[in-house]
Amino acid sequence: MLLKACNSFCDTVDIMSNINALQENRMIHTNDHKTGYLFDQLDHLGPKRRKLMEKSWAGLFREHVLCELPVNEMIPFFTADFGRPTKELYTVLGVLIIQQMQDLTDEQTIYQLAFNEQWHYALDIKGKSDEAAYMSPKTLWNMRKIATDNGLDRLLFEHVTDALAKAFSVDASRQRIDSVHIRSNMRRLGRIRIFAETIHKFLNNLRRHQKDLYGAISQELQDRYMPKEALSCFSMVKPSDSHNTLDIVSADLLELVQCFCGNSHVAAMHSYKLMSRVLSEQCELIEGEVTSRRAKDIPSDSLQNPSDPDATYDGHKGQGYQVQVMETYGDSADGKAKPETLNLITHVAVETACKGDTHALIPAVESAGERNLAPDELLADSHYGSDDNCRAARERGTEVIAPAMGPRVSQIVTLSDFTFTDEGRVIACPRGHAPAQTKHKKTRHTAAFNKELCSHCPLLKDCPVKEGKAHYYLRYDDKAQRLARRRAFEKSDAFRDRYRFRAGIEATMSELDRRTGIKRLRVRGFDAVRFSATLKVIGVNIFRATAVRIARGGSRATAQSLSRGISLVCSFLKEQIYAWWRLFLNPKPCPLQVATF
Repeated sequence: MLLKACNSFCDTVDIMSNINALQENRMIHTNDHKTGYLFDQLDHLGPKRRKLMEKSWAGLFREHVLCELPVNEMIPFFTADFGRPTKELYTVLGVLIIQQMQDLTDEQTIYQLAFNEQWHYALDIKGKSDEAAYMSPKTLWNMRKIATDNGLDRLLFEHVTDALAKAFSVDASRQRIDSVHIRSNMRRLGRIRIFAETIHKFLNNLRRHQKDLYGAISQELQDRYMPKEALSCFSMVKPSDSHNTLDIVSADLLELVQCFCGNSHVAAMHSYKLMSRVLSEQCELIEGEVTSRRAKDIPSDSLQNPSDPDATYDGHKGQGYQVQVMETYGDSADGKAKPETLNLITHVAVETACKGDTHALIPAVESAGERNLAPDELLADSHYGSDDNCRAARERGTEVIAPAMGPRVSQIVTLSDFTFTDEGRVIACPRGHAPAQTKHKKTRHTAAFNKELCSHCPLLKDCPVKEGKAHYYLRYDDKAQRLARRRAFEKSDAFRDRYRFRAGIEATMSELDRRTGIKRLRVRGFDAVRFSATLKVIGVNIFRATAVRIARGGSRATAQSLSRGISLVCSFLKEQIYAWWRLFLNPKPCPLQVATF
């Protein structure tokens, strides 16, 4: 009873401490998670279970993440003085992160919030009431919709990442970048099935909203696409019949598009726009007749499934999206220091699958630089290492270490075998002969070599020089010279020693999939995929930080336990003093004293 009364008193104190903040925002519910408790709410846990709790991800979440969540960004979407009070907003944002971190469904999330004490500790939930520890499926969906539509996933990632980087003194000077292919919750469809599903979706919506117009469509067309049995037949077309079937579905698609193009209400329907998109991407209209395009002529950003119009195609990895990930890494050979070094993901960006990696490097460097996490050295594969990217990154203070792009030259002697000055001028050929003369005009260079020497050179047939009237000439520009230098550096041991750490990011992609299920999401649509993938990356950062925290000896756990012990002793002494003071003010004679009078 005493413990219950103390907890009730603590709740009252918390409410009073927040009353000033709630005067202006009475319907917006946020708790103060920075102020400690007068009485220990986890006193029912033994010392061993308490230690496990504090060393788990829940302890790290409560200590470093919870108070950094951007709840102020959620406040504008609620009315301050009207309606029902919101759920506690720190709890809301925390639940959204932990759900993706542990790859849970909405139903599983609600159960964990209601009954999992580890969640309660991580989210600093005060009390065991339904108001504090329960969230309806509708509320969870609405809160996630608000966060997704307004891009709060980016703010969540930045706030949490910056907090962890500061808490663990992360060295961001060395980083690496790569991308991973992910898929949304959609079925992989072939070309014929894309036509059939798109037409079925349109006819279904037309029947629901425009019954009269739907009735005007021929019965043959309805029977071909509306029944589930008929629709499934399109997935069983023989390869020899695929071309004829494509012509049939293309003609049906054109007929529907032309039939309703003059109706503004129908033309504004989302499913009608999808039909028009499929027609323009998959078909060609020649002299009034529609024919299907060749597979290689279909753009990679074409519709892959009408249930997820934002998904695109990558020729190497297939349908879906891709996630750009940049992380820090340590190059220490010390076996003891490695577990105590946090490899923190500093940048994440979700893109359509049809985009190349070349354009992703500079935005990643700039994004990290805005938060003082820009790398001095960045490892990447050849897709990121274009000459333009290397120069742009160098202007921002980052050296990109990546293999040079472009096809490998089959010649035995290449431009990289020549000796250059720092200004890019040739001073010697592979045989050590200096050029007779050199010329420079803007970004282009020309080196003229002695014709007699070159004509007797055993490397002439494999050399890039071209014969002229008076000399053999080597012509190149600044970009070719820079690429030649990079290819020459790639053959050195210094490059191999520095570049060998790039392969470590492949383990990060595997960890993202194993721990959070990022490669197969439960959602569809670009915004939902972006939100889910970004929060899963936050989860990996939390898991990693938890492991480093344990390796370092539990961080503040020991200090917190000592502080808690001192607090309990002080509370005990205060209660004893208060009890003696009450006895002094209201003395009651004992039976022995009465007997003596």
